[in-house]
Amino acid sequence: MLAALCASAQVNIQFHYDLGRSIYPQSESDRQNVTVRFEQFRSDQLGNIYYFVNFDFYSAGMKGTYLEFSREFNLRKSLAAHIEYNGGVTTGHDSEYGSQYQHALLVGPAYNLHSPDYRRTLSFRALYKQYFKGHFNKAYPGFQLTTAWTMNFGERDIFSFSGYVDFWRNRNAFTGKYNYIVITEPQFWINFDSIKGVHKTGISIGTKQELSNNLIVPCSGSRTLFWNPSVALKWTMN
Repeated sequence: MLAALCASAQVNIQFHYDLGRSIYPQSESDRQNVTVRFEQFRSDQLGNIYYFVNFDFYSAGMKGTYLEFSREFNLRKSLAAHIEYNGGVTTGHDSEYGSQYQHALLVGPAYNLHSPDYRRTLSFRALYKQYFKGHFNKAYPGFQLTTAWTMNFGERDIFSFSGYVDFWRNRNAFTGKYNYIVITEPQFWINFDSIKGVHKTGISIGTKQELSNNLIVPCSGSRTLFWNPSVALKWTMN
């Protein structure tokens, strides 16, 4: 599968060593040690395709996986129709049994901006979010607001700054109450291919700074706001 993707468009693989367990040893004792992400963005005459797949690992093996896949169709200048699927599975640290993330379909308009050279991009999305029935939760409607950005700067674009902010309505499967979740994951990268005289390998080093509220159910305590940084390595394949 990876060989087929590389043949058609640019793919990157990211390795994130997560520091959240060290910052919140009691609240996030169940958090993964490492996340491996496969990511691709490809534009065409109709619009663009974007996806990522996360694989989370404990020291004893894989914890779970999560997928987001989206397709946009250009409507007019800067305006597009966005359709997206989210879903995945996970297990506990001390259990061989798993559960599913309640999967969802999102549709709505997207407004995309970019500089003439595409070194800077900015996107806004206002999406209807339909959750499908899960093991512990009924199907229900919701919404999601998203903004995403990319920025390359420095000599020969040696630095990259990218990320997103998501805000959505969620229903707790156990209490039946609705709340609102916000998460942002800005990433900063140093791109070695941009250093003069360095052999082109597609390697970047950097960090992801995950900040969320109401997303994580802590192992203990009542904390809702979490900061989970990572130390990261990225390999971009053309």
